[in-house]
Formats: sequence, structure tokens, C-alpha cells
Amino acid sequence: MTTYVFLFFTSFLAATIFPFSSELTLAALLKIGIYSPLLIIGTASLGNILGSIFNWVLGFYLLKHINKKWFPFKQNQIDKASKIFSKYGVWSLLFAWVPVIGDPLTLIAGILKVNFLHFLILVAVGKIGRYLFVYLVFN
Repeated sequence: MTTYVFLFFTSFLAATIFPFSSELTLAALLKIGIYSPLLIIGTASLGNILGSIFNWVLGFYLLKHINKKWFPFKQNQIDKASKIFSKYGVWSLLFAWVPVIGDPLTLIAGILKVNFLHFLILVAVGKIGRYLFVYLVFN
């Protein structure tokens, strides 16, 4: 049970600006071979999607605090993600799993008040797809 809790929190934090690698944790657990692949993928996906929801909520409600030291995203990250979002629109959320740009994209979606259901579906498809790919590579 603690392994799944650890994976959940690692995946959650990896979806924020914290430098965690949920893919490495997932791959290691898959390689061990004693855990249910379905539960591992589900746990990692849930944690990572909830981390992205956290970013969306930050953008939706807390943008006024952007210049505070505690705010997790810097202006240059937001600017870079904004350009990508402007170019590709809501479909860019399929790439919320990509390191460096993915987390700010989910924040931008909140800032732009992207429909939450659209946000959730696109982010979930991308993140679950990434974990399934890791599973296929390490299985």
C-alpha cells in the first residue's frame, strides 16, 4: 500500500513544478514485477492528473499572486506556455505531460478559464497515454 501512496504523491508532485520523475518511479515498479500494472498505471495517472488540476486551480483563482515568491511558476514559464497555448489552443493540453512546458500549460488553461471538462479530458488522455507508453516499453 505504501508503494502506491508513494507513487501517487510522486506523480502528483511531478505534475507541478517540483522536479520529480514519475516515469522513472513507474518504470522501476513495473520492472520489479510484483505490483499490478493496472494499479500502478492508474495510481500514477490519478496523481499526475490531480497535480495538473492543482495547476489549473492556481491559474483560475490565484493569478493575482503571480509576483509573490511562493507562487510556483515564473513569468518566463507562463510566457512560453502562453505562446504555445495561443498557437495550438486547447489541443496543446494533450502535451501537458511534456517536461518543462506541460506544467505551465495547465496553469495557462486555468488563467484562460478553459472549460474544466475539456481540460480534464485532454490532460487525462495525454497523461494516461504517456504512462501506457512507459508500460509498453518496460513490459
